Amino acid sequence: MDTLLSTINSPQDLRGLSHKQLAQLAGEMREALCRLASARTAHFASNLGVIELSLALHTSFDFSRDRLIWDTGHQVYPHKMLTGRYDEFSTMRTKGGLMGYPNPAESDYDLFMTGHAGCSVGTALGLKCGDELVRPDEERHVVAVVGDGAFASGAIFEAINNAGGLKKNLTVILNDNKMSICPRTGGMADSLDRLRMTSFYTGLKAEVQHVLNKVPLIGDPVEHFLSQVKDAVKAGLLGGMFFDELGFRYIGPVDGHNIRQLQQYMAMVRKFEGPVLLHVVTEKGHGFKPAAEDPASFHTPAPFVHENGSIVSFKKSSSRPYTLIAREAILRQMRSNRRVVAITAAMCQGTMLEPVRDEFPERFFDVGICESHAVAFAAGLAKAGLRPIVNIYSTFLQRSYDQIFQEVALQDLPVTLLLDRAGVVGPDGPTHHGVFDLTYLRPLPNMVVMAPGDELDLALMLDFALSHDGPAAVRYPKAAAETIERPAAPVELGTAEVLREGADGVIVACGTLLCRCVEAAEQLADEGFQIGVINARFVKPLDRETILRAVRECPFVVTVEEGQLMGGFGSAVLEMASEAGLDTGKVHRLGIPDQFVEHGDREELLADLGVDSQGIAETCRQLADSYAPMKPQPVVAPP
Repeated sequence: MDTLLSTINSPQDLRGLSHKQLAQLAGEMREALCRLASARTAHFASNLGVIELSLALHTSFDFSRDRLIWDTGHQVYPHKMLTGRYDEFSTMRTKGGLMGYPNPAESDYDLFMTGHAGCSVGTALGLKCGDELVRPDEERHVVAVVGDGAFASGAIFEAINNAGGLKKNLTVILNDNKMSICPRTGGMADSLDRLRMTSFYTGLKAEVQHVLNKVPLIGDPVEHFLSQVKDAVKAGLLGGMFFDELGFRYIGPVDGHNIRQLQQYMAMVRKFEGPVLLHVVTEKGHGFKPAAEDPASFHTPAPFVHENGSIVSFKKSSSRPYTLIAREAILRQMRSNRRVVAITAAMCQGTMLEPVRDEFPERFFDVGICESHAVAFAAGLAKAGLRPIVNIYSTFLQRSYDQIFQEVALQDLPVTLLLDRAGVVGPDGPTHHGVFDLTYLRPLPNMVVMAPGDELDLALMLDFALSHDGPAAVRYPKAAAETIERPAAPVELGTAEVLREGADGVIVACGTLLCRCVEAAEQLADEGFQIGVINARFVKPLDRETILRAVRECPFVVTVEEGQLMGGFGSAVLEMASEAGLDTGKVHRLGIPDQFVEHGDREELLADLGVDSQGIAETCRQLADSYAPMKPQPVVAPP
């Protein structure tokens, strides 16, 4: 049976719908989200919370002309349903299907691919100023939707400061659901909590201002006293006055699940001159009780079976991810060393640090979506004599690059960076693939960079990093942990681990693709090739003796990394071989070429990139054939 949602091919199809029909449409959109979440891991609670807001936006503005930016983009699924992509909605986060974030390649209604937080107000302001310069006679409304977790980002306040000074017509919608991915933290969160409990600020302000303007100020000390009264009343108006002082007209808080009310306020803000902040209060997980009661767990839940709004079962994996191995290693360190502290940036759940937070609340710090601050904060802790661990996704740590350089590496401070989600992260796609960290960390003097080959390496590397008197980084993927059975060799600075000797060639593995490299060597052994395998362990400093010996003595060396080839591990090997005067033509690099990798299953992506076991084996096979045309033939006994 056709649904109302199936008839929506563009936002223009919403124009004639009654409020009753819009409410029906909201229910159908929630059911579509539940169907998706039962099929695969997808952003869930955040999208349930913005369905009414999305409907109100697309019935109040014409975003075929007007401008809309979502911050962050994981709350964009309802927007996609309303902008001609419902027929493809079941393909969300699959290879070749819809992306889980805005994607300009999919639709003109998506202006930026926004997977990180904090940039919406800046890009929206740039669009507004650009439109006025390019099309001075054409009025376009520009809207940025900002989650309250993202709202604490420093980039937001840089843009708000600039927008308040420019006084451009700009609408910022603060989607306040009391959450980032985990419960938000910090002074801004406290301020928003207080604002949410106040009366409607705009009306209250007008009433108070009317009274204050009638109070005469007649000299000291009466004037001083009345001035204090005015200041006290202003303070009582809480954050609304704060935004007013920055040049924004603050309106709210407004019920984010009342479509009619949202439409009324959006019609009002369209008429204002200058920048406006509309504070919309929503509930993450709204309309699906399990998600509303536990929005953190339902941010990207495992696929589940549900009946009548209740969870029947989850499809759980029995594998232990590298993230869990890292968390266990952090707990061991914090239990044995009181100087060790842990820091994350609004990713307590993603990095699985809840037990660390609960067991060591005084030594655990969630700074919110403020990665630059997280690293600067860690530098201060290290200077005070502590051993901070900064546990942040690889792709998000890029936001703190200047602090890694200036506050950590330049000062040679013992800060340990744990880069979760290094390498390709599957369905999250190009905004989240952590493939640039080796390139951006390698050039920094004093920085030690490590990549564990398997589960055994990861804990050992954290132990080493916390005993090292300088900055160190350890990167690991979003993947099930694997172990290569062997005696665990100790981690020593700049020392690799030789797993297999080989006269026909050598694979040098950087990171957890080591297991794929061993599998490739075993395949080739069955074909008569003796291919060695080295677990590099260190990206900086490299094991010069072991790797240069392989380049010198073997027909070929293949480097394998789950990172960008340009400036990455393989480049480091080439540089070292060149400096040693060796034949760099023997070195062949496998990794990620100079392109952004699309979303898809991680194993699919590794295969496409030629760094799964089959791809590695094929590269070695071709090189072995080129160096030894007379490939050994297997001995076949006569019949």
